[in-house]
Amino acid sequence: MITVDAHAHVLLPEIEQAVAGRPGHAEHRELDARRNGPESLEVSGRMISERLARLTRVPARLADMDRAGVDVQIVSPSPSHYHYWADPGLARTVWRLANEHTAAHCAQAPGRLHGLGLVPLQHPGLMVEALDHALGLGLKGVEISSHAPGLELSDPAYEPFWAHAAATGAVVFLHPFGCTLDERLDHWYLSNIVGQPVENAVALSHLIFSGVLDRHPDLRLLAAHGGGYLPTYVGRADHGWRVRPEARGCAEPPSAYLRRIWFDSLVYEPAALRALVEAAGISQVVLGSDHPFDMGVEDPLDRLRGALPDAGDLDAVRGGNALHLFDIKDIA
Repeated sequence: MITVDAHAHVLLPEIEQAVAGRPGHAEHRELDARRNGPESLEVSGRMISERLARLTRVPARLADMDRAGVDVQIVSPSPSHYHYWADPGLARTVWRLANEHTAAHCAQAPGRLHGLGLVPLQHPGLMVEALDHALGLGLKGVEISSHAPGLELSDPAYEPFWAHAAATGAVVFLHPFGCTLDERLDHWYLSNIVGQPVENAVALSHLIFSGVLDRHPDLRLLAAHGGGYLPTYVGRADHGWRVRPEARGCAEPPSAYLRRIWFDSLVYEPAALRALVEAAGISQVVLGSDHPFDMGVEDPLDRLRGALPDAGDLDAVRGGNALHLFDIKDIA
């Protein structure tokens, strides 16, 4: 069975050069500093510097893949490139650079690397155009965060995007960046350790409870980090759906929708992965490493083997499910 890592990132300096000094950039950096705290910013900067070649150079990426036993990677831009503060003109520059440079990066290893692009979540009216740009370059879909300023994923303004993504078969990779709990998480790297799972759970809940997945049943939605806190505590969501009339925005209990969403396997512990599989179904889980960031894992396939003793389940998660999700046929 082919091994497919569906969660890996590329760093694109061209984007940061394009946004530097533009109106709103300084405020964005200040917000990032408040949310993360000075110690985490320093550690993250050092980590990025140490891993820069692995984030930018294809030979280094392929060497990492070979060591981990990964045949194919789905490469998405670093979430730090979202820049949802940008105005429409700058946002168009960001998504074009992201899509074009990610496609060029993947083109250096055809069959082994496939890419995802970006869309401007802060400008819903431009998202269909940006998605078409990504697909036109041969990318498999796009990556989005859990929210944009003043907009949740349940906002009706996103309906044309969800409809177009479903109609085209594009994968929408939900990968949060930043948490609205702000300074409450500015110590001990809680901004990521706690913030990312919170944001995943909130974003997925908006999509489920608002009926987005009822209206767009063919949407190919992949949630990073195992969907955060939602899949293993979805019983509370089901209970609320049953007893609270205002929670009945979706047609079925929330747990039913976990079997329409795909999740990566990056939940660290075997018991957590088995719980995710039980909640979502074996067909909805794909291998993910978060390569090459320090909150990722260097041995994603070994972790799968430790959690899934059944050979059929292992083969599905290590590659079979992702080949179907991303419609991959060309493998080096």
